[in-house]
Amino acid sequence: MASPRSGSAIWKGDLPSGEGKLTVGDGVFEGAYTFKSRFEEGEGTNPEELIAAAHAACYAMAFSNILATNGHTPEQVDAHARVSLQEVDGAPTIARITLKVDGNVPGIDESTYQDLAGQEGLPGVARAGERARDQPRGDARELGPLCRARVRDLVPFGMDGGV
Repeated sequence: MASPRSGSAIWKGDLPSGEGKLTVGDGVFEGAYTFKSRFEEGEGTNPEELIAAAHAACYAMAFSNILATNGHTPEQVDAHARVSLQEVDGAPTIARITLKVDGNVPGIDESTYQDLAGQEGLPGVARAGERARDQPRGDARELGPLCRARVRDLVPFGMDGGV
């Protein structure tokens, strides 16, 4: 397994008018964020977009591997995650993640594709808890509510296992 990965953030000022900068790894990505970019529709990024991108990237890689190990090497897997942030008990909380996955997989039928997409061991499906496996297997799968994990409390959300 890879060594631990890192990220950092700096925040200057108070919450409503302050501003911050976040960095992924050793500067692979840097982005500005503000109260408006996180809780409204302002310019910049936010932690939830980074969680969504990480989840989609991890799922696309893992699903590609599952397809290939089952004899269906994909030409492309396109995963899109949408993180919903809501106020729960007075705190910003990740309420759900919706994952939509499209694949260009030669020679696979829809039933096999759906079965493999819901297979245990995929990020979110196995780590989001029992609820994820009970969801319908259509274009999009709801991977939540995820134990109401607060942004500051990512381990119960399943981020400890490589998602």
